[in-house]
Amino acid sequence: MNNDRVNASIITIGDELLIGQTIDTNSAWMGQELNKLGVWVKRRVAVGDVWEEIWNALDEESRQSEIILITGGLGPTADDITKPLLSKYFGGKMVVNKEARENVITIFERYIKRPMLAVNLKQAEVPDVCEVIQNKRGTAPGMWFEKNGKIFVSMPGVPNEMKGMMKDYILPRLPARFSLPAVIHRTLLTAGIGESYLADRIKDFETALPHYVKLAYLPNFGMVRLRLTATSKNVAEITQEVDRLFATLQDLVQDVMVINEDKTLEEAVGILLSKHKKTVATAESCTGGYVGHLITSIPGSSAYFMGGVVSYDNAIKENVLGVKAATLDTDGAVSEETVREMANGIKKLMKTDYAVSISGIMGPGGGSEEKPVGTVWIAVAGITETVARKFHTRYNRMRNIEITAIYALNMLRESILKDNN
Repeated sequence: MNNDRVNASIITIGDELLIGQTIDTNSAWMGQELNKLGVWVKRRVAVGDVWEEIWNALDEESRQSEIILITGGLGPTADDITKPLLSKYFGGKMVVNKEARENVITIFERYIKRPMLAVNLKQAEVPDVCEVIQNKRGTAPGMWFEKNGKIFVSMPGVPNEMKGMMKDYILPRLPARFSLPAVIHRTLLTAGIGESYLADRIKDFETALPHYVKLAYLPNFGMVRLRLTATSKNVAEITQEVDRLFATLQDLVQDVMVINEDKTLEEAVGILLSKHKKTVATAESCTGGYVGHLITSIPGSSAYFMGGVVSYDNAIKENVLGVKAATLDTDGAVSEETVREMANGIKKLMKTDYAVSISGIMGPGGGSEEKPVGTVWIAVAGITETVARKFHTRYNRMRNIEITAIYALNMLRESILKDNN
């Protein structure tokens, strides 16, 4: 084990995780938060609701790490075996925690408003050898154990409840227990260039990086995030060095850089619209409102997003958005002419500065030789002009929708920059 590094292991418990019924988002979130503190997540382990497997995972991960974080298996049903197992593992017995019991009763009386079953009160039972972490967002308390200098923390598998415990109780305690280094990240987002082409462009920069600074490529749906990371006890010195390198990196990718922060494309678009006090509306066919969903997922988006129309049927394109019947008859719904008229129509209808329109064939059926599955037209009506582009996606339906939304948001971003620079 690296004595200069504090390691953590994450154990997620539940058969539903192993069969894919539930996606484990907890580990990713915990890893990000621990990394910010300077704790290295060495291993992530998923086990089913099986006594021996959970027990063995605790043994193995305590050999690997100083911190073992456990989620899941704290419910009131028979398959939730984590609490009795932890009680036996740490040599305790189950007792009722008064504060946890009052919390369960309060939640049922105030929010659930249904008769409470005896099994629900079992949520308040905890091993008498743990430090109880009260659950401000649910009924199952968390538990903090220590053994042989190692910290074990058991939390509910419900993401919102786990995050509350981590933020309020667990993360703030770790710096006092361990000597943690500073971890410095600098991240930027690019679009319109593939990972391999980006790597080729900055290969000399990457080769010249000092050994204590790492460059990561994080590709996703037509974008690549570049992240510089350095770890050091000397915060001021390493921050200055990383900032200098980050400035050089930005110069190398300036033409494809979306934003020089760790933000999403929809956040970057929102920042631009807010900065220039502009508004936008959407007219979506094949994406079914997904672009509007991404825009409105950002807090404060009501200041710049006026609304959208999901014009799946041609009658809506014609009667609501003002697309000419002749355009639909001659060029079809998936065409440059149609998306131009859709964008101009929704811009006029919503009285906005910008408008985005999309029409295409997401699949798996509906394509033709002339317009195969994956054919997409996108238009952005800006202040000075309306721009339309044709794209070809090649994935399954959902991924085609997601990447089309990215293309649309990036076109909107480019239009805002052109109009306001």
